[in-house]
Amino acid sequence: MTKETDRDAGASATPPSAQAAPAAPAAPALDPVAELARLRSSIDNIDAALVHMLAERFRCTQAVGKLKAEHAMPASDPGREKDQIARLRELAASANLDPEFAEKWFNFVVSEVIRHHRQIADAGSENADGESD
Repeated sequence: MTKETDRDAGASATPPSAQAAPAAPAAPALDPVAELARLRSSIDNIDAALVHMLAERFRCTQAVGKLKAEHAMPASDPGREKDQIARLRELAASANLDPEFAEKWFNFVVSEVIRHHRQIADAGSENADGESD
């Protein structure tokens, strides 16, 4: 072959990057019962973490409730709640979680927090009146 023939042959050859890659080995078939158990175990771990995080959140909100009661501040703060809803909706959207669901969850939690704050305030006013411990 001449140099010209070599060059023409090389030009018509398929570049290495365009050649088919060797077939990957087939993934082993999953045992659906074992996979279900694995997924459920992950869900159980996440649920446990959520419960512990909620407990910590409520410890913090209890401290907020005591502070509000000591300073005769209202149990509810609609401006803060509005800001939190907007923030959580954005977080939910960026995490591919339904923002409507995140808002419903937040509203449920806030209703419990406000109920606790009112109980703390009521207990504080009863103690101030000398009616109970």
